[in-house]
Amino acid sequence: MSKHFDAATVGSFVRAASGTAPTDATDRKFWFGLSANVMEELADKWQATTDAYSATRQQHYLSAEFLMGRALLNNLTNLGLVEDAEQAAREHGHELVDVLEAENDAALGNGGLGRLAACFLDSCATQDLPVTGYGILYRYGLFKQNIEGGYQTEEPDAWMEDGYPFVIRREEQQRIVTFDDMIVRAVPYDMPISGYGTNNVGTLRLWKAEPLEEFDYDAFNSQRFTDAIVERERVMDLCRVLYPNDTTYAGKALRVRQQYFFSSASLQAMIANYIEHHGEDLSDFAKYNSIQLNDTHPVIAIPELMRLLMDDHGLGWDEAWKIVTETFAYTNHTVLPEALEQWEVSIFQQLFYRVWEIVAEIDRRFRLDMAERGLDEGTIHYLSPVHDGHVYMGWLACYAAYSINGVAAIHTEIIKAETLKQWHELWPEKFNNKTNGVTPRRWLKMCNPRLSDLLTRLAGGDQWVKNLDELKKLRSFADNDAVMQELLEIKDANKQDFAEWIAQRQGIDVDPHSIFDVQIKRLHEYKRQLMNALYILDLYFRITDGEVVIDDVPARTFIFGAKAAPGYVRAKAIIKLINEIAELVNNDPVVSTKLRVVFVENYNVSPAEHIIPAADVSEQISTAGKEASGTSNMKFMMNGALTLGTLDGANVEIADAVGEDNAYIFGAKVEELPELKAHYNPYALYETVPGLKRVLDALIDGTLGDDHSGAFHDLRGSLLDGNGWETPDVYYVLGDFAAYRETRDAMANDYYADRLHWARMCWINICESGRFSSDRTISDYANEVWKIEPTPVR
Repeated sequence: MSKHFDAATVGSFVRAASGTAPTDATDRKFWFGLSANVMEELADKWQATTDAYSATRQQHYLSAEFLMGRALLNNLTNLGLVEDAEQAAREHGHELVDVLEAENDAALGNGGLGRLAACFLDSCATQDLPVTGYGILYRYGLFKQNIEGGYQTEEPDAWMEDGYPFVIRREEQQRIVTFDDMIVRAVPYDMPISGYGTNNVGTLRLWKAEPLEEFDYDAFNSQRFTDAIVERERVMDLCRVLYPNDTTYAGKALRVRQQYFFSSASLQAMIANYIEHHGEDLSDFAKYNSIQLNDTHPVIAIPELMRLLMDDHGLGWDEAWKIVTETFAYTNHTVLPEALEQWEVSIFQQLFYRVWEIVAEIDRRFRLDMAERGLDEGTIHYLSPVHDGHVYMGWLACYAAYSINGVAAIHTEIIKAETLKQWHELWPEKFNNKTNGVTPRRWLKMCNPRLSDLLTRLAGGDQWVKNLDELKKLRSFADNDAVMQELLEIKDANKQDFAEWIAQRQGIDVDPHSIFDVQIKRLHEYKRQLMNALYILDLYFRITDGEVVIDDVPARTFIFGAKAAPGYVRAKAIIKLINEIAELVNNDPVVSTKLRVVFVENYNVSPAEHIIPAADVSEQISTAGKEASGTSNMKFMMNGALTLGTLDGANVEIADAVGEDNAYIFGAKVEELPELKAHYNPYALYETVPGLKRVLDALIDGTLGDDHSGAFHDLRGSLLDGNGWETPDVYYVLGDFAAYRETRDAMANDYYADRLHWARMCWINICESGRFSSDRTISDYANEVWKIEPTPVR
């Protein structure tokens, strides 16, 4: 036990946090005290790590979101203090599990992009790599999702209104960010990122926007109360929510403000650190600093670094541009060109005209550069960072970055051949692949302790926690029936835990002996939650119409978790549809004995930690070629759920690792889709694919209610005729439906046919998951892109 972490010390911290005896403190107040004690454990190591990193070559990870999840258990796990915390809590009349549940998820991210960033920071700390993350301290994050009448509603997620012990305000390191219409204080709030089995503690720096003056005192004294706080509220808007709705011009401008705010503040901090350790001459800045742009959100850092180097530090254009092109690396997260951010020129001109001038000059020089290379005018215009009244952030990144990477093997090949084809032709040496990964600390050791204990026992130690490839050595246990039976019992226990959790959380009863068939991810049409929902509806009709005998139907619980962007109307309609199908199925006295549909409200990291260890089947059913990588597929695999999916994103590499006989692969392949779509007639499928007409008609014949909003009529129309203004069935839902149904039916039958064989398939997935550890991804980045070395703190 740590000398600073025992029942007496924990009690002192809880007493200070709650103002009461620890036994009388609420679980929430006990969490505050226990968290403060953990921060004390980290403090000296954190300072030593920061000092060690400051003078060496560093990597800076800029991301608009970091989906961190809860911090206390993660830190206790990494520090080896879980048992000590359990004992301390119990001595003061609390159970650690209840204390942990009192923590709010840090609302700093949304989906895979933000969770990836969080996993990366964990792996960097664990591998002693000098990496700092930079983002925004959002007050409300994305939003808290409620389901009312089957519809998603949004409300602010006040996750840190009563404080958050895991961030430290560093007012002495504040920066000033200047817009043409306002000046803002950027105050850093630093979060420690503990590593597993190391003394190193990395940093996530989150910037909070604050006004230069709290409010206009004269206006307040004159009873002009609103006038007194107008400027303060404008500044606070910068950090109020993640991804403000950008369907309006004002929303777009606010997003660009956010991006500039945290990028500028971060760059200023990097330059200040460089000057402190290496002097005023900034010509070696790129020697000591690499900056990774996580998607296009922080790309505005490119012209901003030019501005800082030239205007604030006196460098000439050529010298500054050389530094920029040796500093920035860019990660692409999408195959869709239209998803690469582009902003109206007028936004740049209104918010920061000097930055606009620099972007325009980059564009001018780019055009000259390309003309000298012999490119035709049409290609130059298409690739230019500024054209048709917009600034193209993806093109700016491709021009300035020394490295451009995709996040799965198939994704990287698609961006080289299609999305970024011309850039690849210009600079093939810039392009590389870095398949995503997830941290085995949070996504196996922490969230699935039963399985973790089994792996540690069989491996003869927990070395696999830092080197997941060690699990390959356990693959032979697939032939050991006793071990496979234990694996089944672990899964059953996890499913029982989930059943109790969802009953307590949402009042939904599920059968823990049924197949848990799960799709949890951001709601988007290309991810095809709609196809999943149509399958469930089809299965319901097959039962009620007597096509299958109820006793022959494998018992299944269909679990969804998803948020739709507030302005994404069709995604919200799909959520309503899922919930209407749930009402239909769960209230049918016959069907509900075999099928249940669960929509997990306000899905984020903590619900995922309950769902993933309990899952039997991982739905990864995006249209081939649309999902860059996916990371939930890796978390499920690591926890022994079988992938049911298309050959898309990292599914391709998962299937390669485990063999297609240990996954359920279906659907059109990316290379087949162009020919299939060229002759595609969804109406023909509607008429000929068994069950499809019945399912689609149910959307409009009164079987399912959308409160006369027309939402379900729009969903049906989008599949059959594009509603007259778009290509019908853009994401090939109906095209893949028959193959999906056949594969999913077969999977359900296999589950009950031979339980030990199912367990063997799961075990092989677990043992082959090392390729998908974020430790491997980060090691590849560090060696091949960032060129940084481990800097361990002794």
